[in-house]
Amino acid sequence: MLLPLAFLTGPELLWSAVAFGLVFGFLLHRGGVTDFDVIVRLFQFRDFTVIKVMMTAIAVGGVGIAILHGQDLAQYHIKATNLLAVGLGAAIFGVGMVLYGYCPGTGLAAVATGRLDALAGLAGMLVGGIAYALTFDWVAANILPVGAYGKLRLPELLGLPEWVCYAGLVVMAAGIFALVHKAEKKA
Repeated sequence: MLLPLAFLTGPELLWSAVAFGLVFGFLLHRGGVTDFDVIVRLFQFRDFTVIKVMMTAIAVGGVGIAILHGQDLAQYHIKATNLLAVGLGAAIFGVGMVLYGYCPGTGLAAVATGRLDALAGLAGMLVGGIAYALTFDWVAANILPVGAYGKLRLPELLGLPEWVCYAGLVVMAAGIFALVHKAEKKA
């Protein structure tokens, strides 16, 4: 059965992206993840707010995309799997997040709330993006081919129906919430 969601798509509704972005930024702020100290306490294993917000976003976003895709309101655009590039990118992202005290999304939301410390990271993101663009030909020739496996999706890789993977995502999120709750009670 198709849900009547077709009203959410189309070029005439591009303004909704701005509206959803504003709501998302507001929720990040209300969730506390635009606060430098909350991010730092995550890496000290003293505050798990970021994990809760991220797991909620991943589970809701994953299921939402599955629903939209199932109704032909969204299309998958699968990027190629490049293990070395992902590993290096993850390491750079992690070091940057620890040094900056924000991830890119929470950093931009922090800038919007007037946090001056977040402006330095915004400048860093811009410089990093420009540096990546200027070195992309070298990256494409020397890094992207290492561990390149093409366009993979978990359902095809595991040979499982798509709904099983999304159900597993929700179960994983619930399990992480339970572990976080247990850790918070212990602390």
